[in-house]
Amino acid sequence: MAVDVYTTIIIERPADAVAAYAADPDNAPSWYVNIDSVEWETRRPLAVGSRLRFVARFLGRTLAYTYEVSAYTPGKLLVMRTAQGPFPMETTYTWAAAGKSTRMSLRNRGIPAGFARLGAPAIAIAMRVANRKDLARLRRIMLKRIVPDASQR
Repeated sequence: MAVDVYTTIIIERPADAVAAYAADPDNAPSWYVNIDSVEWETRRPLAVGSRLRFVARFLGRTLAYTYEVSAYTPGKLLVMRTAQGPFPMETTYTWAAAGKSTRMSLRNRGIPAGFARLGAPAIAIAMRVANRKDLARLRRIMLKRIVPDASQR
């Protein structure tokens, strides 16, 4: 059974500012509740082919996995994939202007293998809850940040 979790939020900040913050892997531990650390395996800046090692906690387990960026359009789209481990995953971020705000979406999808396959429905529920918390946390962080209006730059 596949897991496909799509979550969206409106953040009252310009899309370029939200995308720049959210797409920076170094910021992931600040807004993802379950991510403990991120280590670059390739050189900065972020680009298609960049590899990033994440250490996270999920459903009581510590997970280490490496994402590879498979698509990146700054300010619009970021897609990362991992193929190793019991749960190959694709994570997609999109950002779009919504007036003076940003509509950000976060999509996680994959097909659990082995024993994890049996828990796919529970994994999807837990992932949806975590994603909502993460996006809400990102929104709070962005609302605290001073972001100049584009007309003031």
